[in-house]
Amino acid sequence: MRVFVTGASGWIGSAVVPELIAAGHQVVGLARSEHSALALAEAGAETRHGSLDDLDVLRDAAAESDGVIHLAFKHELAFTGEFDAAADADRRAIDTLGDALAGSGRPLLIASGTFGIAPGRLATEEDGRASAPSDASALDSGPSKRMDNARAALALADRGVRASVVRLPPTVHGDGDHGFLAAIVATARAKGVSGYIGDGANRWPAVHRDDAAHLFRLALEGAPAGSVLHAVADEGVPIHAVAEVIGRHLGLPVGSVDPADAAAHFDWLAALLALDGPTSGVRTRALLGWRPTRPGLLDDLDKGHYFAAPTA
Repeated sequence: MRVFVTGASGWIGSAVVPELIAAGHQVVGLARSEHSALALAEAGAETRHGSLDDLDVLRDAAAESDGVIHLAFKHELAFTGEFDAAADADRRAIDTLGDALAGSGRPLLIASGTFGIAPGRLATEEDGRASAPSDASALDSGPSKRMDNARAALALADRGVRASVVRLPPTVHGDGDHGFLAAIVATARAKGVSGYIGDGANRWPAVHRDDAAHLFRLALEGAPAGSVLHAVADEGVPIHAVAEVIGRHLGLPVGSVDPADAAAHFDWLAALLALDGPTSGVRTRALLGWRPTRPGLLDDLDKGHYFAAPTA
């Protein structure tokens, strides 16, 4: 297949591209910089220059493809408090890609997230399909909008698109990760303590990025229209267990942070570190035969690459 991939040079995309090429697919990656274009060329992919705001570029590239994997998201806006703007740009991109593929039966995969779909209990692929969770106020409007975007993508199945949503856990870990887990490590370094909020019993699901990339390929090749897939290897890792591994590697004490002091201690991470979001991927495994083979979160963290140098 000729596959158009947005976010192709990003953390997950840079694993998805070689996964696709190794399986015999031809990849065309969206690149908004020369650095990204060079990385794609070195990986063996073609380049289409543009960004999520270049809707004509997205439309034409999708129309010329046999399938689309949409991984790009304006994280730089999300991390500076402009999540609404990032989610709005994501929605425009999804609508544009969907219009280009309408009536073709070709696949469109959208990356989304697991947090917020069923807080406090084990979430499944059936949760969050029809409407926002009743307690979505626990997240700001941006993440809620992104859940709406995923539902809009699924609705494209009614327009003749083999649309699927791959929900990713908050930590897609691996060597070279500069996401949430790296930020937690950086906070421990800065504060001199590896902390968790309250009793730290709240849980995060997780997946190694290589396992996530493999799932994207399987979904591209065979997921039925309207599928919701969970790229989840660890259903729920207690945050206190994460803090213990970090403390051991950094030689720091491990301790609880009072919820009232969490914002001051963890800054923007506080809201996320307080969430309890265990998530199941059982139905995904049964549907596509996906079997994660890479290290789980704690084992990967224990390998030491997150501690090789200060990260943020």
